[in-house]
Amino acid sequence: MTYPRKLAFAVTSLVILATAPAIAGDAANGEKLFKRCAACHSTDAGVNKVGPSLAGSVGRECGTVDGYKYGSGYQAACEKGFVADEAFLTDYLKDPSAKLSEIAGSKQRSKMAFKLKKEDEIADVIEFLKTK
Repeated sequence: MTYPRKLAFAVTSLVILATAPAIAGDAANGEKLFKRCAACHSTDAGVNKVGPSLAGSVGRECGTVDGYKYGSGYQAACEKGFVADEAFLTDYLKDPSAKLSEIAGSKQRSKMAFKLKKEDEIADVIEFLKTK
């Protein structure tokens, strides 16, 4: 293979990899991982604990769980408006306070202190939440 062909192949491969979707999650593993979250969250609609019910959470407009009192940091971010889509949840699960601060445009604190650091675990939990 000539150098120009090798270069073209390499560039094409990088473009394909760069535009590939994020890590696909495993809902079954996400269900196991969610046990860490279950102390504060339910996946049953209308069942709020320390945190809001996560039933229907993927794609939900911010601050819309009936009967749940959101913290001031979450409320400040909601004033800017956002949807809890996969991109939001990926960042939020890594560092909830940092994500709320980014959205609000000022230093905010999330009630949620728990953080997931591993990309594959985050993808798995999100995939599980999509089933609820």
